[in-house]
Parts: sequence; C-alpha cells; structure tokens
Amino acid sequence: MSETVRSVREPSPVDDSHAHSNRWKALVFIALAQLMVVLDATIVNIALPSAQQDLGISDGNRQWVITAYALAFGGLLLFGGRIADLWGRKRTFVTGLIGFAGASALGGAATGEAMMLGARALQGAFGALLAPAALSLLAVMFTDAKERAKAFGIYGAIAGGGGAVGLILGGFLTEYLDWRWTFYVNIPFAVIAAAGAYFVIREPEGGRNRSPLDIPGVVLSTLGLVSLVYGFTRAESDGWGDSVTITLFITSAVLLAAFVLVESKVKAPLLPLRVITERNRGGVYLSLGLAIIAMFGLFLFLTYYLQIVKGYSPVKTGFAFLPMITGMIIGSTQIGTRLMTRVAPRLLMAPGFLVAGAGMLLLTQMEIDSSYVTLLLPAQLLLGLGMGTAFMPAMSLATYGVEPRDSGVASAMVNTSQQVGGAIGTALLNTIAASATTSYIEDHIATATSKPAAQLVELQGMVNGYTNAIWFAVGILVLSAAIAFTFITTGKPDMTSTTDEGAEAEVKVPVVAH
Repeated sequence: MSETVRSVREPSPVDDSHAHSNRWKALVFIALAQLMVVLDATIVNIALPSAQQDLGISDGNRQWVITAYALAFGGLLLFGGRIADLWGRKRTFVTGLIGFAGASALGGAATGEAMMLGARALQGAFGALLAPAALSLLAVMFTDAKERAKAFGIYGAIAGGGGAVGLILGGFLTEYLDWRWTFYVNIPFAVIAAAGAYFVIREPEGGRNRSPLDIPGVVLSTLGLVSLVYGFTRAESDGWGDSVTITLFITSAVLLAAFVLVESKVKAPLLPLRVITERNRGGVYLSLGLAIIAMFGLFLFLTYYLQIVKGYSPVKTGFAFLPMITGMIIGSTQIGTRLMTRVAPRLLMAPGFLVAGAGMLLLTQMEIDSSYVTLLLPAQLLLGLGMGTAFMPAMSLATYGVEPRDSGVASAMVNTSQQVGGAIGTALLNTIAASATTSYIEDHIATATSKPAAQLVELQGMVNGYTNAIWFAVGILVLSAAIAFTFITTGKPDMTSTTDEGAEAEVKVPVVAH
C-alpha cells in the first residue's frame, strides 16, 4: 500500500493549490461539455424522422444514425481514457471538444446518408476523447471530500438528466426550426467549453502516465466493445437468433477475454486490472451499467407511449420528461451531496436504485388512458430522485482512490458501463416489448370487428409490450441495488482537510497496489 500512497501523493502542494484555484470555474466548462455529450445521445432521436426524409435514408439504414455514434463512442472510450492519461487531460478535453464541434457542423450540413453517418461516427470518436478527460479532471481537481461531493453532485445530475434535456431540446429544434439545428446547437456548447477550459483549467502536475501505448490492448478492446454494442443493436433489429447477431456476441466474448489476458501480461496495460478488480470500483461499474440498461429502455418506451398512444407533439413529449429531470437534480445536488459526506456510498446507491425501481413499478400499471398527473408524473419523480441520489456517489467512487496516472482510464470505465448499458437496454427491453406486443395482438385481433376496434387492440398491445418490458427493468434495478449493497464496502469519505496536502483524501480509500 505504501507504494500506492506515494504515487497518489506525487503532485506537490504548490502544484495542487495552483491547479485547484480555478476548480469551480473549471467545473462550469466541464459540466457544459458533459451536458453536450449526454444530450447528443437522445437529441437526434426526435430529429431522426425529419432527417431521414430529407436525406433519403432508407428504413433499414436509419438506425445507423444512432448506431454509428454509439459504436464509435463505446468502442473508443478506453482508448480515449488512456490518451487523456498519456497526453494530458486538459489537452485531450479541448481537442475532443473542437473535434466534436467540427463533426457536429458536418452532420448539420449533411447532404446525404454517407456524410451523415460519417459525421455521427466522428462525433462518437471525439466524444470518447472528451468524456473520460472531463470526469478525470474532476477527480484530480476536487480532492476535498465536501467539495468533491458538491462537484460530483452537479456532474451526476447532468450525466443522469442530460438525456431527458436532449428530448426537450430536440423537440423544440425539430418542431420550430429544422432538424439540422440538433447538430448545430453543439457548436456553441463546444466552443464555449473549449475556450473556457483552455484559459481556466490548470491540471495538477505529476499525474501523467507516460508509459508506452498498449497497441494490442487498444485493438482488442475497441473491436471487442464495437462487436458487443453492434451485437445488441443487431439483436434489436434482426432478432437474438440471427446468425450475424450470435457471431458478433461470440466474437466480442473472445476478443474481450483476449484483452483481459493481454492486460494481465503487458508492462503498461491500456486498462490496468487494478482499476476494475478493486471491489468498490467493480461494484460501481456493474451496478451503474445495469441501472442504465433499465433507464435507456424506459426513455424509449415513454417517448413512444406519449407520442403514439397519447398523441403528444415532440415539444410536449420533451416537457413531459421534466419531472424526471427535476427529480435527478434534487436527488443529485440536494440528497446525494448532503448525505455523501455523512454516510457510506452503498447507503445512498442501494436505496437510490430501489426508489427508482419503485418509480418503474408504478409504470407497470400504465394503460392507454392512464393519467399523466396521477401516474406518469409521480413515477418519473421517483425515478429521478432515486437515480440522481445513486448516480452522484457512483460517479465519485468510480474514480476515488485511484492513482492519478490511472484516473483517465478509470473515468472511461464509468462511461463505458453507461454506453454499453445503454445499447443493451435499448435492444434487450425493446425486444421483450416487441415480442409481448406481437403475442397480445395475435391473441386479441380476432375479437376486433371494425377498424377502430383493431386500432384499439394495436394500441393496447403496444402498452402491454411496454409494461412487460418495464417489469424486467424493475428486476434489473433491484439487482443493481443488491450489487451496490454487497460489493461497495467503503465507509463514508474521510473529512480530513486537504488544503495542505491536496491528495490526502485520495489516500483514505483503499487502493489495490500491484
């Protein structure tokens, strides 16, 4: 352990105080960048039908507008995290932002399918650079436990609520301007965040990992993650029994197993196994990934339910998600931040996931004529409060106690669990819903004697599919809570002041030394 403590304390007090003096200003620009990346995962969903029509994208290829982003982002995250450790977090962060702005401009100006798909893949690649750099900057800049709780509360609220903000913004831009603005809107976000970060962020010295890049690790992890994410995407569109889907899953398992083997042997691994084998961090990555599976599936179902079953406009649909965003902000910045320095992380994460599960449980009662005020609103508030409360300690604990030279790749693991969780959630829950809808319609369509009656059966089948899938989401959140409570054993953060020794708080959390 002494070796680990020395490496955590590497930055000198002078460097730390200089680096941390602008930390609250830096948080504004880091949060802005995180919001841009998270909302970009959903903002395009609402604009997709208009973009598809304008650019002549076929029904078979339209999913690639979403998939190209997810594949590049999910596949390159570990590489992006390692680049941040190697090249410097600030430089990686600013480069990622500038690249993201350029890719967004390309997407907004797209004249055809190929240009659009290329722009989305580039967005994902630059997102994979800036997302881990943003989280690791927070990890090395906020070392005092109370300040860290506040900073991660804000970050957690954005990471959790950004997707819903994307739905509101996407609805507004598509309905009142043009789908191209769902891309162009990223440019001011990126430019302001990049300029602010360049002038404000002072990265602590001594936290770089100057080991040579692990090329076999980069290749194996990227191909393995791309195969995994694409496998789930294929499962959604072509079914779980599709030969290509099965081949992708097998390929992914082989590549990721080879990746773990390589990482255990090489001197300078892309993902040092100490980052994920430490019990608390492993518990965070697993429970967070599972919770995201439940959340992403729900975003999809609620969007369809509100627009198709309830007949809401895109803007009204976006605003219908406001209770969830409100709940996340309160859970993250009020409940999580206030309690994080007083109770152990698992006593926030496990109950948080269970409260979110209670919100999901309410949604299993959804019917065609369900009231927004009496069912959807309280369910969303519970979901938001629970996830916000759980997200905040999860984000903080995922990088807490990790050596500065590994903070980029540890941050990348949080993002990877979110991206892979999102891909699995969309595919898995959508497949369950589609199957339940089909069987319901087959069983009841014979009783429909008129066209309105047949349409009613179809809508009932749709809602039946959603509620079936939401039951699975409830089970997943209960499992997340159990994992968080069992695996995460660290106590409440040590409240020792860190003014004299910036990394002191980092030392108080167990780190596995290798």
